[in-house]
Amino acid sequence: MSSPALIFLLIFVGAPLLELYLLIEVGSVIGALPTIALSIFTAVLGGLLVRIQGFGVLFRVQAALERREVPALELLEGAMLLLTGLALLLPGFITDAVGFLLLIPPLRRWIIVRWLQARGRLEPAAGGRGAPQSRPDRIIEGDYRRDD
Repeated sequence: MSSPALIFLLIFVGAPLLELYLLIEVGSVIGALPTIALSIFTAVLGGLLVRIQGFGVLFRVQAALERREVPALELLEGAMLLLTGLALLLPGFITDAVGFLLLIPPLRRWIIVRWLQARGRLEPAAGGRGAPQSRPDRIIEGDYRRDD
């Protein structure tokens, strides 16, 4: 079996089985109704947090567009927030944990930057922190005067 097929199988078959097992285990410890209530609570709380952070990303996209910049990282962050919301809405404690981790903006940006670097779309910063570098082709307006 090829590597992408194995990864697909693990994600779409293994993860739900693991989630189901964990839900059953938690349900046997705290009871069925508290488990269902906890799952609903995390979905509602996660949805609210994703909505709040989504508006923040939207405002940053608008600000970048007003500065006539391409909001590439902001758009990727918005896409990741969409996946985060999906993870938080799915029932299960593992997807909730992943979703709540992705609600941490520095972690989310770090994942995006690493993903871009792995695809050769972003060069590592000189400081090694992985932050996006300024583009060398940026034009800075100004006047030039030679004093000889």
